[in-house]
Amino acid sequence: MPRKKYDTDFKTKVVLEILKEEKTLSQLASEYGVHVNQLRQWRDIALENWPRAFEPENKQLAKIRAEYEDKIQELYAEVGRLSTQLSWLEKNLASLSREDRLALIDFQERELPLSVQAKLLGLNRSSLYYKPVGPSEEEVRLKHRIDQIYTDHLFCGSRRITVILRSEHWIVNRKAVQRHMREMGIAGITPGPGLRRRAQAHRVYPYLLRGLKVERPNQVWGIDITYIRMAHGWMYLVAILDWYSRYVVSYELDQTLHMDFVLKALDRALRQWTPEIMNSDQGSHFTSPKYTDVLLNHGIQISMDGRGRALDNIFTERLWRSLKQEEVYLRDYQTPRQAREGIARYLEFYNHRRPHQSLGYVTPASVFGL
Repeated sequence: MPRKKYDTDFKTKVVLEILKEEKTLSQLASEYGVHVNQLRQWRDIALENWPRAFEPENKQLAKIRAEYEDKIQELYAEVGRLSTQLSWLEKNLASLSREDRLALIDFQERELPLSVQAKLLGLNRSSLYYKPVGPSEEEVRLKHRIDQIYTDHLFCGSRRITVILRSEHWIVNRKAVQRHMREMGIAGITPGPGLRRRAQAHRVYPYLLRGLKVERPNQVWGIDITYIRMAHGWMYLVAILDWYSRYVVSYELDQTLHMDFVLKALDRALRQWTPEIMNSDQGSHFTSPKYTDVLLNHGIQISMDGRGRALDNIFTERLWRSLKQEEVYLRDYQTPRQAREGIARYLEFYNHRRPHQSLGYVTPASVFGL
């Protein structure tokens, strides 16, 4: 007959009954079906090991406990660091445009659900599934025409452009024209509210060029953004122009008005030369600390046009007119690549091979000193 085995819980229960001494060993032996000698042995083992229950843990166990407690402290510290970093991240992400935050969404990330990503980025989760519709052919044609009117007549604001469009049988109201002009980054030179609005919290610098005689290269640079039409859409061009020589120091093309393409053009220019004064309009790109801090760190004075006064940056406006009339309007760019190639080709011609009447029929590059 096999020997009967008892588990630890059973032995503990019986020993506790023995230690209570409410029943004799014989009674307990009969009740639990265990021999008296076995009960005595269990009692003796329990009493022998009882003091150890209140003694310090053995070294191995103590080491394990210490390591565990250290790990807990490390985890608490990590939670604190992550909480601080998360607060910092949420605060800085709030300053990004909605388009920039949408670009950070990772639809393939499995460990971080879209709902969590949306919450961290301050986005509505349902908006993540919205697929934007491209501009209609009608909108593209309308913007192209607005651009052409504005390029030919800088004095035209939204009111005059609306009148011209209606005379050409476009069905459009002034609010729609204003909206398109904002999206295109243009505004008439007549005094009034700016269409490319600056952020209200950003500092605006005074116009430093009134009465100033520009008499050498790198004395004054101007920077501006313009709309470049394509057959099925548009791009944006930012360019930096040396006022003395009319030399295009740097430029960048992009399909959106994100801040990065302005900073790329600025960085490329400052790697080669440094102006004394940089002039721009009061658009949000040029009042942003991301832009102004770069200039200040290089010791460059910042000049800004009066609001709604495009003629304060007249040399860059003349560049836009030449570029569009001599290149853009003569082409029908089908892709962004074609636009990049065409504009790169034209600006190389403009800088190095196109004589300027105002420069005595020499090229900007030769006056700039290249």
